[in-house]
Amino acid sequence: MPLFTTMPPGLPDREAALAERLLQGPQRVAHLIRSRIEAPALTRLVQRGHVLLAGPTPSDAAHVLGRQTGWDSDAAHKALTLMARKRGDSGDRLAPDGATMAARIVDQLTRQTVDCLLEAAFDEDTTPWEAAAETLARHELTRAAFAKRPGLVQMQASLAVPVIGLGASAGCYYGAVGEALNCPMIVPEHAGVANAVGAVVSQVSVHLDGLVTSPAPGLYIAHCTDGPTRHPEAEAAVDALVRDLTQRVTQRAHSAGVDSPHIRWTRTEKGAEVEGQSMLIEVALRVSATGRPRIAAG
Repeated sequence: MPLFTTMPPGLPDREAALAERLLQGPQRVAHLIRSRIEAPALTRLVQRGHVLLAGPTPSDAAHVLGRQTGWDSDAAHKALTLMARKRGDSGDRLAPDGATMAARIVDQLTRQTVDCLLEAAFDEDTTPWEAAAETLARHELTRAAFAKRPGLVQMQASLAVPVIGLGASAGCYYGAVGEALNCPMIVPEHAGVANAVGAVVSQVSVHLDGLVTSPAPGLYIAHCTDGPTRHPEAEAAVDALVRDLTQRVTQRAHSAGVDSPHIRWTRTEKGAEVEGQSMLIEVALRVSATGRPRIAAG
């Protein structure tokens, strides 16, 4: 859905064409995108904060499965039914019906939550593991040990600490997570409002990404909001993009309620060696703005 009511200024042609269609209101992506080359343009509109992609969520799946009733269950059923009708790479539908699709979404949420918790546990463990925590968390031996799979070689594993579930939907999902990790799962009495309290005392964090590319030696292009700018040196292009991203991320932080955001940025380079010489191909930048939101008065 569009986050604007008038055409955003300075958009390149492809982004402008999409934005003009979105002035009519929210649309299905399949109807909005009319050619393959427009998909990256939509991604750029999303990255710049002009457009918001919306779709079914695990909460919708929980409504379909009868685990939640706080919102519009009819809308959730319709959304998951339509999603189930989509076809994958094999040409088959994703699921025979909305209920099956909902169950698969919740199962996937459980798997990803388990992976994240295991990754954090391996990272904090006192054992000096040689492999990365992400690798250990997803290793087939780890999965076999937690699942207690039978065989000639039997292993059992469990998380040594209980997991505390917070959020309005914690009771819907975290029971299965505790079973998968073979550990106690605690859902406090007031878990439903814990995230709301956290939002009050936490920080706002906003980030934007951008690229500097080098299509030819001695030419560096900063892909800024108002269009690409050309520079003879890489650092000049990086500086231009940092200024552009900083201005936009500061504006977004202000809109989120942060009066004096802290700005920081990271840089990742890609290069190649041509005829024995190192050449810079691309610089990816991420500029972040963080800070405490102002307290509402009145």
